Amino acid sequence: MPTTGSTTKQLIDHKVLIFDVYGTLADWETGLYTALQPLLSHYPKSKAWSRKEALTAFGSVELDLQAQYPDMLYSDLLAKAHEVLEQRLQALSGKPTSSTSSTVPLQGDPAATSSAGAGSSSSASGGSSAANASSSVSTAKSDSSSTSDTQDTHQAFGNSIKNWPIFPDTTDALRRLSEHFKLVVLSNVDRASFRYTHALLSSTPDHKKLGLYTYPTPNPHKYWHPQTIHGSQSPFTLVLTAQDTGCYKPALGGFLAALDYIGSQPHFFGDVGQGDEVKEKVLSVAQSLPHDHEPASQIGMKSVWIDRQAAVTCNEMPGGVGAPKKWTWRFETLGEMADAVERELAERK
Repeated sequence: MPTTGSTTKQLIDHKVLIFDVYGTLADWETGLYTALQPLLSHYPKSKAWSRKEALTAFGSVELDLQAQYPDMLYSDLLAKAHEVLEQRLQALSGKPTSSTSSTVPLQGDPAATSSAGAGSSSSASGGSSAANASSSVSTAKSDSSSTSDTQDTHQAFGNSIKNWPIFPDTTDALRRLSEHFKLVVLSNVDRASFRYTHALLSSTPDHKKLGLYTYPTPNPHKYWHPQTIHGSQSPFTLVLTAQDTGCYKPALGGFLAALDYIGSQPHFFGDVGQGDEVKEKVLSVAQSLPHDHEPASQIGMKSVWIDRQAAVTCNEMPGGVGAPKKWTWRFETLGEMADAVERELAERK
């Protein structure tokens, strides 16, 4: 059921909606939990985990890595989180963990280059027998094959974003909301991974048309304006990924970059004012209380909570049950929000 906090403003008094994607528009939990199954089923400890326990365990690893490596591409970060979670499960199971700090070469990860050139210092020791040399080569090939298989598993998980489903109410609600608002994406994802979700959100599941929903190169604008691409059915005026902002939510950088850019682009967003005035015309729309509503509140921006009832994570404010509400409107689906907007428009006529 829709819930409204204390406010004299209506939804339609705003001009721009900034959307979280994964958890709000796309079913992040189902996509992630499904992709985690091969790993979780391999260890007795995680095999017994509930959905919430598994997603919470993964989320804690992911959040740590996002804070450590804000410039890391999200697909790489997912692969790294998968690797770290496996190492923790190995430790819990009493199994030896990998001797290498990282089996996945990741952009932005200092560990990826820390051992470069480390293998040539003992090249001329001499005196090794042919048998020992043959054994070393055989062992090296076995280790290399094992490492390659492990790396492929982690990277396959990192590339699983394209398989994450969207919620059934999403595309219709976005279409209806786009008739009154300018829609903006602010998402913890990288550009290449988002194109698959972008196509689905644009009601274009045909991968042959994926180019219409891919970041343009070269890009004539500072950020990504997908509706300027001929043939695009994107509902979004602007797309900002973590790759664009250089940080992951709940860091404030993405929100501040979005507000600053929206205020500087009347051609795309109309006159929304400057500085603090912009915040009065913009709403954050998201499921995650800690990732979106908390930072939005910190910078003085109102927000709409899409309280997906099947969600088992990100639905509690930092500080627990007694923490003050940071959202202004609450709906259980995006479709309910679109209904509320249409009611306000009808009443105002």
